[in-house]
Amino acid sequence: MTQLSVNINKIALLRNSRGRNFPDVRAFAARCLDLGAHGITLHPREDQRHARYADVVELAGLCRERGCELNVEGYPSPAFLDVVKSVRPAQCTLVPDTPGQLTSDHGWDVKGQAPLLRPVIAELNELGIRCSLFVDADYPHLEAAREVGAARVELYTEPYAEHFNGAQGAATREVFRLAAARAGALGLGVNAGHDLNLENLSHFLDIPGILEVSIGHALVLECIEHGIDKVLRRYAEIVAGR
Repeated sequence: MTQLSVNINKIALLRNSRGRNFPDVRAFAARCLDLGAHGITLHPREDQRHARYADVVELAGLCRERGCELNVEGYPSPAFLDVVKSVRPAQCTLVPDTPGQLTSDHGWDVKGQAPLLRPVIAELNELGIRCSLFVDADYPHLEAAREVGAARVELYTEPYAEHFNGAQGAATREVFRLAAARAGALGLGVNAGHDLNLENLSHFLDIPGILEVSIGHALVLECIEHGIDKVLRRYAEIVAGR
């Protein structure tokens, strides 16, 4: 069964925009778990413009209490690794983000970056932290992920989402199917994430062997879109009664 990990970054971004603890990141994460999510994902970036390192600590405690997995994503900078090693989440997904990057938009060149990745993964493995590497579905050197010690890869799914309803949709999905099959044959677990949503997720999960999807941006927007009728109706009722 595929596990759903909810990425809380957008909730943290909303909180940071007001300078106080509203919305409450921990409370939102707890509600997601109450409603059926299997785990929580956080991706703190160097400038901590949304998820903060303190959030990682707090949500690690929540996930321990709930007996679910915390997945912490990010570039393996010293500050990031200090937090990960301190809280020891179930999974750490290493992502090749550069400082100031708006969002993740490509996977690792694992073969080329092996000198950076191998010692980091070895240290995480020693601490019992499962390590996943963010990769492009058409990356030709998936075996390098196993060689540097990763247990899983996370397929970067924006190309799938971009072409989902287009002429290249079937061909693009086939690239992901083949990537998942290649990874599985190498003994790598397969996760996926980026721009998956209510419209395209089910079709993507027809691909065998997807262990986990992490979804944040689309999920939060869909919560707003599908909840707007109820919320606006209630506001209108309140003001109409005055």
